[in-house]
Amino acid sequence: MELFSTKDNSIRHRWSDAVLRGLAPDGGLYLPVEIPHVPGATFAQLAELPFPDLAFELAQPFLADDVPTTVLKNLCAEAFTFDVPVRQISENTHILELFHGPTCAFKDFGARFMARLFRHFLGAPKRPLTVLVATSGDTGSAVANAFFDNASSPPIRVAILFPKGKVSLVQEKQMTTLGHNVTAYEVDGTFDDCQALVKQALGDEDLTSRQALTSANSINIARLLPQMFYYVHAALRLNALDAPIFSVPSGNLGNLTGGIIGHLMGMPASHFIAACNINAPFPEYLRSGNYLPHPSRETISNAMDVGNPSNYLRLLSLYGNEVGSMRTTISGDRITDEQTLATISRTYHETGYVLDPHTAVGVLALERYRQQTASSHPGVVLATAHPAKFADTVSRAIGKDPELPPQLAEALNKEGDKIPLQNSYPALKRQLETIE
Repeated sequence: MELFSTKDNSIRHRWSDAVLRGLAPDGGLYLPVEIPHVPGATFAQLAELPFPDLAFELAQPFLADDVPTTVLKNLCAEAFTFDVPVRQISENTHILELFHGPTCAFKDFGARFMARLFRHFLGAPKRPLTVLVATSGDTGSAVANAFFDNASSPPIRVAILFPKGKVSLVQEKQMTTLGHNVTAYEVDGTFDDCQALVKQALGDEDLTSRQALTSANSINIARLLPQMFYYVHAALRLNALDAPIFSVPSGNLGNLTGGIIGHLMGMPASHFIAACNINAPFPEYLRSGNYLPHPSRETISNAMDVGNPSNYLRLLSLYGNEVGSMRTTISGDRITDEQTLATISRTYHETGYVLDPHTAVGVLALERYRQQTASSHPGVVLATAHPAKFADTVSRAIGKDPELPPQLAEALNKEGDKIPLQNSYPALKRQLETIE
């Protein structure tokens, strides 16, 4: 199956080319030329499959021309070695827990699948490949973990850009304590600045003529595709007569886009909610029809502090550039820090369940959608990170620290190593040229 650029439909590449490129040559994002349709009866047959087998069945229609069947099966089995539970916390609300991977965040799904796909397509490279990633928190740690390699001459190197003072301590530790083929840069700016620097590097013909570069953000289609798998898993696990409402904590909109691709394949869903913090250009677009990106603003749900989400372009393309068509499936909401803290507190005291701040945004957005529509469809909120990754915020809300998983405790006990970086492309280019 070929992929096209969101900027120019005539640009077509195979998956092997698109994954290693990251961005299309014109700076656009890749999308499949068609979304395979899975009949409802076939979806029902997938319900009893273990998650890795479900992932394989969903990935094969997209990748069959580029990845041998046995390779893809093994890839899914190696990538998805952790649980994906769906927990009911009230009569009609379920939490899809996506934080049981090695870095305790949903980004593990995309990063682990993508890293293995990279290695398959890369083979034995003539020159090392540098993976550039901008992160507002969890992407960096997930990509660092997935691509980590302590070989003396690793074929893939990772350069992570994160905004100074705008990630949690444990997030920073997870990015800065691996070393070897992973280098972390602390940028004096915002996530949007980091993302702009990555895009500039990928589009720099002088640099890319001398170094092999690609991206590991959700701008890379290999990160995006596996985000569709867990939506289908949740819909099938509910065994509900009614298609669920998915409330999606949203920043760069990659997670939401993965769900929409699953829905276009035939996955039952009654509605999607783009649950944002005060960085909410997409909900405003859905309301007014005007897309007005803005500089990102710092919040307690920092992984969603994105003022100009890249995957807006993919959503636009999937809906034929028609906001009216998009509104039939997606609505948006904007949640403040105060409302987020109150939701963490209320949910804990009413149900005993501990939310991280991003998941809390999703829970409140679902509740408000139900109030506005009186919908009785079952609701699924995507829990994007373990609450212990945001222990200070959670303890403020519930009066005690959340339980610390072993992998987070291990990261906190290590010394980190980061390189300060000006918010300047020449400064980044100089650093990239010295990576060994």
